Amino acid sequence: MVANVELTPNGPQFSELVQGYWRLADWGMTPQERLTFLKQHIELGITTVDHADIYGGYTCEQLFGEALALDPSVREQIQIVSKCDIKLCGSQYPEQRINHYNTGKAHITESVNNSLQRLGVEQLDVLLIHRPDVLMDADEVAEAFATLKQQGKVAHFGVSNFSPAQFDLLQSRLDAPLVTNQVEINPLNFEVCHDGTLDQLQMKRTKPMAWSCMAGGEIFQGQSEQVIRVRNELEAIRQEIGAGSIDQVIYAWVRRLPSKPLPIIGSGNMKRVEDAVAALAFELSREQWFRVWVASKGHGVP
Repeated sequence: MVANVELTPNGPQFSELVQGYWRLADWGMTPQERLTFLKQHIELGITTVDHADIYGGYTCEQLFGEALALDPSVREQIQIVSKCDIKLCGSQYPEQRINHYNTGKAHITESVNNSLQRLGVEQLDVLLIHRPDVLMDADEVAEAFATLKQQGKVAHFGVSNFSPAQFDLLQSRLDAPLVTNQVEINPLNFEVCHDGTLDQLQMKRTKPMAWSCMAGGEIFQGQSEQVIRVRNELEAIRQEIGAGSIDQVIYAWVRRLPSKPLPIIGSGNMKRVEDAVAALAFELSREQWFRVWVASKGHGVP
């Protein structure tokens, strides 16, 4: 069973595994099937769900909301995370000429209102700024956050893909702590382990959310020298610890980090979700963890 953990001191409680809905539009589920899937992972203890306004070309929140509308009582059992600030070209914004970022107060407010409408809920548990915006005015973002909090539309705020300096900049303007930084962590890309991002979060006792733990499937399908080395090492460790799949080794590898990341599960296959839950029983030794590091880097530690 998946436990609940505190994201940041005196912050919200999240499940230690998070169900991601980035690809919901590709799963081909009916509204009832979506609701059934949601209830199944809630039964496993995975109560936190991850969204963004842009997912599925601005459709995934709507698809999730349709399922939630079939049983509104489920809303009380989950924590909803969504993100904003990426503006994609398309029918949603026909006047745009290029994809870009917008952390202006008007856009943040518009995005949250749209997310609430699509999801069919009155409040987001956490809103994240999706990508660092070089034109971000931290005071303006803080003003938007304060207004949304006062209106009861968002309970907590965080960021995604922020550097430590970007995190500190925004935090310096806020009265309440940013509750997470959602970052990419997988055996092919774990630069956040070395650039100060996870060090900062550990210092603040704030847990990151880890996206793309499976490197978008590259670990299983890729044929580069790096991928082959990593895949072979993960398989060797799988056999050593008795895991059922290398997915489980990867989740254990991510969770071994002392900042205690919350892995986001990207699959709509319940068997893979159940395997992720089973992975909580495995813990890697330091040597096993560094064997994956060496396989990924292609050289020993300095």
